Amino acid sequence: MLEWDLSALFHDKEALQNFTQDQIQQSLNFKKNYENKLYTLNANEFLQALKDYENLNQALGKIMTYAYLLFAKNTQNGSFYAQYEEECKKIEENLLFFELEFCELAPEKSQEFTTFCKDYDFYLSNLLQNKRYNLSKNEERIMLYLSNTGANAFSRLFDESMSALKIPFEGKKLSEEEILSKMYDEDRKIRKKAAKKFSKVLQKNSRLLSFIINMIKTERKNISLLRGYENAEISRHISNQISQKSVDSLIASAQKHFNLVSQFYKRKKQILGYDELKDYDRYAPIGKEASFDFKTSKNIVLEAFQAFSPQFYDIAKNAFNQGWIDVYPQENKQGGAFSHSATSDAHPFVLLNYTDKRRDLFTLAHELGHTIHQKLSYNVSYLNQNTPLTTAETASVFAEMLVFDFIKDKLKKEELLSLYVNKIEDIFATFYRQINFTCFERRLHAQENELSTEEINKIWMEESQKMFQDSVKLTKNYASWWSYIPHFIHSPFYCYAYAYAQLLVLALYGLYKSKKCENFKELYIKMLSLGGSVSPKELVGMFGFDIEDENFWEIGIKEIQKLINEFMELQSC
Repeated sequence: MLEWDLSALFHDKEALQNFTQDQIQQSLNFKKNYENKLYTLNANEFLQALKDYENLNQALGKIMTYAYLLFAKNTQNGSFYAQYEEECKKIEENLLFFELEFCELAPEKSQEFTTFCKDYDFYLSNLLQNKRYNLSKNEERIMLYLSNTGANAFSRLFDESMSALKIPFEGKKLSEEEILSKMYDEDRKIRKKAAKKFSKVLQKNSRLLSFIINMIKTERKNISLLRGYENAEISRHISNQISQKSVDSLIASAQKHFNLVSQFYKRKKQILGYDELKDYDRYAPIGKEASFDFKTSKNIVLEAFQAFSPQFYDIAKNAFNQGWIDVYPQENKQGGAFSHSATSDAHPFVLLNYTDKRRDLFTLAHELGHTIHQKLSYNVSYLNQNTPLTTAETASVFAEMLVFDFIKDKLKKEELLSLYVNKIEDIFATFYRQINFTCFERRLHAQENELSTEEINKIWMEESQKMFQDSVKLTKNYASWWSYIPHFIHSPFYCYAYAYAQLLVLALYGLYKSKKCENFKELYIKMLSLGGSVSPKELVGMFGFDIEDENFWEIGIKEIQKLINEFMELQSC
């Protein structure tokens, strides 16, 4: 199957509507039963209330998953998606009191409940740890109802605007995905032309896109002020369950080793025979790159996963055979790729925009890594499944490494050279580029006032050039390329999680290949199965690593240097 089968969620919109109305009533009953009464409950009664709350949240997730997937499949379904956002607000409002009132309980009472509810102790402890950022019940209600007209509305506007963009190119109208795939063309003239055409369309829409990112910045500033967050990014660190210190040390480690990026691209310039490497040359192919149709990629991924774990293989096989994956680009389909965790009574759903490139093979592996993680985390309860971004991205990048290792021994030199180039560039994109994105966001959100397009462009160019140093010449067209990146809109300060995961995976994968950890596979599957029920520090600690130790990041960076050295040795042969 090449398209989603959403029947695991609902058979049709009528079933969705009936279920939604039933859950609205159930949530109202929950509110009547428990609002202003938590302090009167004993531990057993609180546990039952907590399970009822969890079931209602899972139902809420199921409703919004279905509505969102229909929107992602066709962004013309925006009004339908908005309708169910509003319906779900009714449920959310009825549930709003629960976490707030739990945090307001007398300390001895909340501690009694936390100790008794052993399966939920980490979730409840996190609520208590961050309760200082809560507002009053009435204030939270106002925030809830304004959310769909704030950042969420601008996110939808961004998605609909970007999916509607058509870039004229050689007599055709191309989507964002299709024009960006031209950046990997072997013909430099094609790459340059595609970059220019895409830049022109972005510049044409710069007023809208600049306004959107300014509104995201303003809302984040206002929310930080109202909730008492120390800065614009701290709420992301809280949800990721890591410290500001850990993030700062990650960024410092990356910046200290920007020379690896420069080292690689200077060698690439020599191989290509260019006097100067431009931004549109970054992904110029080296060596021979084969085409990978979806069937071929499917077989490679399945074989690579099977070699690691039968569980990985079984989950991926079900994804291919049971309509979990929507494969090809379509008009009005959302760009990019994702794996949506959905709910445990269904299964994850993967969106791709597959164009038969080798990078699509690795995107497939990446998203199925998420899928496996999400499916395994169904072993814990719904409130414990929400995995922090840092560890959520670990499974996806690890899956890419499995595929890389699987195919590299099966290729001739020219194809192997190309594979190494792509892998190193993927690591740069996942690690260094995401640090660049985070530094761009830091500077953007540090500005008090609304920024003009020119001011945003300037910050973007300055931060981007730091990564490349003197190895890549960024043309003036590149100045607008911040404006198509969805994470700046959907999830501010998300991007460092990719970098975090990349170095973590390189450390974990190095441990796996070294065979120094005999039960690595069992530990790794256990880590994924725990979902968000324990902290990232504890999860990584299972392997003997400490994410608070600044030296930890150097382990992964040494693996990057090792890959670059292998590439250079191969190229010199």
